[in-house]
Amino acid sequence: MRALTTPADGGTQLGPVTVPEPEPRPDQAVIEVRAVSVNRGDLSLLGMLPPGSRLGFDVAGTVVRPAADGSGPPVGSRVAGVAERDGWGERVALSTTRLATLPDGVEWADAAAVPVAGLTALYALRHARSLLGRRVLVTGASGGVGRIAVQLARAAGAEVVAWAGSPERLEGLTALGAAEATTYDAGPAATGPVHVLVDSVGGEVFRSAYQLVERGGTVVCYGNTTRSDLSLPFDWGHARPGVRLRYIHLFDEMPRRPVGNDLGVLLRLVAKGALDPQVALVGDWTDPGPALRGVGERQVNGKAVLLF
Repeated sequence: MRALTTPADGGTQLGPVTVPEPEPRPDQAVIEVRAVSVNRGDLSLLGMLPPGSRLGFDVAGTVVRPAADGSGPPVGSRVAGVAERDGWGERVALSTTRLATLPDGVEWADAAAVPVAGLTALYALRHARSLLGRRVLVTGASGGVGRIAVQLARAAGAEVVAWAGSPERLEGLTALGAAEATTYDAGPAATGPVHVLVDSVGGEVFRSAYQLVERGGTVVCYGNTTRSDLSLPFDWGHARPGVRLRYIHLFDEMPRRPVGNDLGVLLRLVAKGALDPQVALVGDWTDPGPALRGVGERQVNGKAVLLF
């Protein structure tokens, strides 16, 4: 079969190459891939892994071989799931605990956009416990995780404030449920106190946002796009007693979570029109360059998807 792998020259120009067919474990189903999505984590790995390494986590497709242990959906089922960094290929073996059946009406592109971004947003917000009647600040709100976090927080009864890097990146956030949407430069002065901070940026953005969190609030970090050390205000403990600080990484969370069930919940919200995966760019998997550049250069407000 064909798949996208890290190139021999160490660059970023990907194209299909021949690789072995997947050899599933008893708890894995083999999926004929119909769509995948690009995450910023994929781009980070692209520059770190040796030549010939497989890539890709978000997958949507059809079961062509069910799990030998009898778990999971039967042949012909439409599914989406989280691959083990080998999803960008024509076929992939997925653990049945990490996939969910697609409801009728969910398109391939939307399905592929949900797993990593949707689960990260869901688990970040769950660390904040009840959101009803609370103010939630989401930084990095223009990305795939951020746009889903805005929607989920609003649906849970929160008043959502969205921060992004430029006016162009704010596009569509109020339509998704943000009561306020502002740039990082204007945000600290324009945003009042918040109960919950969900941050993916780090650096000075995190430090500024943290100072808005009320005592007893919750701060959840799920990324650090600035690649800066996290810096707290000097009086962080005295001025804001009781603030809970959490860091999450999806693949650390997954062993403790019912991933397939949670993904199924998100996909059912998509089917009902209650969650928009925000697919902003769709390309062909044999020519992934435009999608990779769009995500890497922050030109995509939402998710980039490759169709097979």
